[in-house]
Amino acid sequence: MKIMVQQWVVAFICSVFSLAAGAASGTSESQNEPLLPAGHAINQQGIVFYCPGVDLAELSESVSRYFQSLGVAPETYNRNVDAAQSVLQFLRLDPIHGTDTLGLIHQVGIDLREELIQLPSGGSKPKTVVTVSKKEILLALLQSGRTTLFSGSACTPRAVQDQIGVRQNIVAWSESIELQWPNGGSARWNNKYWNRGDLRPNRSLHMAVNDVFIHPQRYAIGCYTATKLIVLQGVLDYYRRIKKDMATTKLIEERLMADGDPLAYIEPGAAWYFEKEATPQDLKRPGKMVALASGIAANNFVPGDWSYFLNTDPVTYEKTGYEGSNAIYLGRGKFDDYYNDNNHSYTYKDKLSEVYQWRHKVFSRERDVAKIHPLSAEEIDALTQTPEHGGIELDYRLSPYAFGFAELPQVDAPKTK
Repeated sequence: MKIMVQQWVVAFICSVFSLAAGAASGTSESQNEPLLPAGHAINQQGIVFYCPGVDLAELSESVSRYFQSLGVAPETYNRNVDAAQSVLQFLRLDPIHGTDTLGLIHQVGIDLREELIQLPSGGSKPKTVVTVSKKEILLALLQSGRTTLFSGSACTPRAVQDQIGVRQNIVAWSESIELQWPNGGSARWNNKYWNRGDLRPNRSLHMAVNDVFIHPQRYAIGCYTATKLIVLQGVLDYYRRIKKDMATTKLIEERLMADGDPLAYIEPGAAWYFEKEATPQDLKRPGKMVALASGIAANNFVPGDWSYFLNTDPVTYEKTGYEGSNAIYLGRGKFDDYYNDNNHSYTYKDKLSEVYQWRHKVFSRERDVAKIHPLSAEEIDALTQTPEHGGIELDYRLSPYAFGFAELPQVDAPKTK
C-alpha cells in the first residue's frame, strides 16, 4: 500500500472517513458512533446493549451472572439503565487508569492470570499455549475509551461470550506462529491449498487457512496478509472446533467466498482511508469479517483487536512491506510478532519504536541494532498520536462481527486482482 502522508491530505480524508465509518453499520462494534437513539441518557462507553422490547432488568442480571463466571464482580462496574430508550450499559469503575487497558495485567487487586488452552497441532497431540484470559478481555471491553454495542438478536450474554471467545482464539493462534518474511520478494504459499494467495478449486477453506498455522514454514507473507489469516483462523476455528456451530461456520465461509477470494475485503474499505487511491465507494464498503470502530483512545486496546501503525516517513514507506504495521493486540501489554524478530511479541513502546525506526533503516533489530535511535518518553508519547497530529497510531480498531447474532452488512464486492 502506498501511503499519502502529506498532513493536509490526511486531515481531509480523516473527515471523509468519519462519515464513511458512520454509514457502515450493523455490527457489534461501533462504527464511529453506535446507533443509539437520539437523546439517550447514557454516555457511550464500555459494553452497551440497545434492546427495544427486551426486559432490561432480566438482561442485566443474566449478563452480570456471565461476568461473575469470569471473576468480574458486580461491585467493580456500574450498570446504567435508560429504560425509556431501551439502553443498558456496563462500565468498569476505574477512575485511576482512565481509558488505559495496556496495563490491566499489572493492576493490583483484579487478580489477572494468563490461561492455558490447547490448539490443534497437525499431529496426534494438541499443543498447549499460554494466552490471554477471558477475564482480561472482558475488563478491557468494560473500560472507558470505547463502546462495544450489542443490539437486536445480540441482546443476550451469549453474544458477549462469543465475542470474548473469538478474541481469545485469535490471540491464541497469534502467540507462537513463526512465518517467513518475504523481505520485498515474492510471497510463498503451500501450493497444495493456495495459488499465490488464491484458494485452489475444490479445496476446503478452513483446512487451507489451518495449514498456514500447522505448517508456517511453508509460507512467506507480509503482515497484512498474515493478520487477515490470523483473524480468519481465530474466527473459523472458534465456530467450527470450539463452539461446534456448523450453521454459523457455513455462513462465515459463504461470506468469505462470496466474491471468490476469501482473503479480499475482510475488513471495511474505511480502514485504508489514508491511501491516496481510496475512493468514496471504497470508504463505504463494509468488511466481510470485521467491523471498524473509530475514535478509540490511544492506550485503549482489547485483546484480539486489529490495529494499524502508519509509517509516515516519505522515504521508507516506498519500501514494500514497510508502509505500516498491521498489529493484533495480545493482551498483557503485548502485540504480535509473526516473524519472531522480538521474542514473539512487542510491547506497545516496542511496536511504536519498531515502525518509527524504519526511517533509520532498522529493518532487523538484530542485524541493524547500531542504527537504532533511542526515543525519550516524550517522543514515544508523541508517536501515540494520530498522523494528522504528528504521530503514527491510527485511532481505529477492527474486530469480528457478532456472527450468529448481528445483522451483517451485505457482501457484494467484486473480485479484483
